[in-house]
Amino acid sequence: MSRNRIATAVLLFALTLSGWPSSAQQAQQSQPAKDANDPIARIKDEGMNRSQVMQTLSYLTDVIGPRLTASPGLKRANEWTRDQMKGWGLENAHLEAWGPFGRGWTLKSFSAEVSAPNAFPLIAYPKAWSPGTKGTITGEVVYLDVKTEKELEKYKGTLKGKVVVTAPIREVKALMEAPGIRLTEKELLQLANAQDPAKDRAGSPMAQMNNPRMMEFINAALLDAKKLNFLVQEEAALVLSPSRSGNGGTIFLEAADVPKEIKPDLQPMQAVMQLFMSRVNAYDKDAPKTLPQITTAIEHHNRLVRLLQAGQKVQVRVNLDVEFHDQDLMAYNTIAEIPGTDKKDEIVMVGAHIDSWHSGTGATDNGAGCAVAMEAVRILKALNLQPRRTIRVGLWSGEEQGLFGSRAYVKEHFGSRADANSPEAEMAAMMGGPSNAKLNTKPDYDKFSVYFNLDNGTGKIRGVYLQGNEAVRPIFRDWLMPFKDLGATTLTISNTGGTDHLSFDGIGLPGFQFIQDPVEYDSRTHHSNMDVFDRIQADDMKQASTIMAAFLYNAAMRDEKLPRKPTAK
Repeated sequence: MSRNRIATAVLLFALTLSGWPSSAQQAQQSQPAKDANDPIARIKDEGMNRSQVMQTLSYLTDVIGPRLTASPGLKRANEWTRDQMKGWGLENAHLEAWGPFGRGWTLKSFSAEVSAPNAFPLIAYPKAWSPGTKGTITGEVVYLDVKTEKELEKYKGTLKGKVVVTAPIREVKALMEAPGIRLTEKELLQLANAQDPAKDRAGSPMAQMNNPRMMEFINAALLDAKKLNFLVQEEAALVLSPSRSGNGGTIFLEAADVPKEIKPDLQPMQAVMQLFMSRVNAYDKDAPKTLPQITTAIEHHNRLVRLLQAGQKVQVRVNLDVEFHDQDLMAYNTIAEIPGTDKKDEIVMVGAHIDSWHSGTGATDNGAGCAVAMEAVRILKALNLQPRRTIRVGLWSGEEQGLFGSRAYVKEHFGSRADANSPEAEMAAMMGGPSNAKLNTKPDYDKFSVYFNLDNGTGKIRGVYLQGNEAVRPIFRDWLMPFKDLGATTLTISNTGGTDHLSFDGIGLPGFQFIQDPVEYDSRTHHSNMDVFDRIQADDMKQASTIMAAFLYNAAMRDEKLPRKPTAK
């Protein structure tokens, strides 16, 4: 480096420390609104230039940390978000109980290592609601190499006290492309040109259930359930399984499995439905006895299997200390609102799920959505923009277990389908499928305008899934116009599943999820130990918060409520 370059670098560093914005920073900042009285321009200026979204997210993730449903961490997050929004001037800030859900769970300490033939630490993490090991255990590792239920018989009487590896080697390919991606213009155009989901039989839940890849998944899930039942009966000490996807030390986590009755002579689809209908979960107060369960990074899992296949005797040493919480079996949503004026009885809602998995800190799933929802209402309060309709925030718990918190809230306040508690309806709801069951409504059903949701990671908003509601297209097109320069232009008639907007859409209320850039959501952070603050993109969060605030304001101010899809009551 030349002296001139060194001097320039030192000067730039000094200016950065002094708070002087660089040219790049200046370019990123939005220009002051030309019309100081235009509320959308003011929202854009506040959201892009004086954002607090990252401070909110840092406290929620770095300070509070993981927020597994019913855990003390989630309750702390419920209380902090309530108090934070109350401090910003929102009213009726409170926690609303639903349930009972079941037991909470806290990881107190964990260590795992291979002790023989060569010692090395395992990159691993326990599954949620796994029982502990009651101290350090050292056990011989056995590879349960089976492809059918019948092959389990050859291991009968050999697994007591053993540490069992349950899955074969999964090939790990080099990452020839970046794991973080943006939606391309081609992909956005495909979304914009998508067919009405009501006419798309190939995209229906039942069609998805019957495709070959889904059937392969179903058969694998059935075999896994039979393996666990067998291992519990054989009194194995511990189950090791690989991360379902990912590599490079990224581990994708889920809940521990518990033994379930599997009736013989059922077709795979029937058997899966029977398992689903059993409603037996690791978090249940009276959950069946199960084994400690640990997920390992794929590279370490593969090495263990190769060692065993080479005839080596492998031992692991594990200490897993956990605490179950069953003093309060209820779970809680955080609710707060900005009261409206002449249409205060009518409701506009924004929300995201506040619960997370336990290995990371729940940053992209879904602290990001919570921080955006909170920042959107903070922007409106900071600008003293008084809405005509009441704007209500809902931060939902139990989303990861089945949209439980938002579904309970919708049922309590707006209505429900006659089949809402059936396993078939629950599965359809999670996949975005329709229900024709009778709709039972409550008084606030007719006062409801719209619900907006954000739950696809840190990526900026690129548009809106219309969820089959063509009538809102011209409305949303107008609302997106001021944000064309921020990359939000796409409207698709398509449905999207797996998020809390389905709780509203399922009873005919307008509920929408925004289209977001994937960034690293599926490749790195979704339900993983890498779901942490450092994977968040600050500029995307500012953009999303600003657009959310504008949509809330527009919905709260228009003369009419948003139009609904035709629905039979």
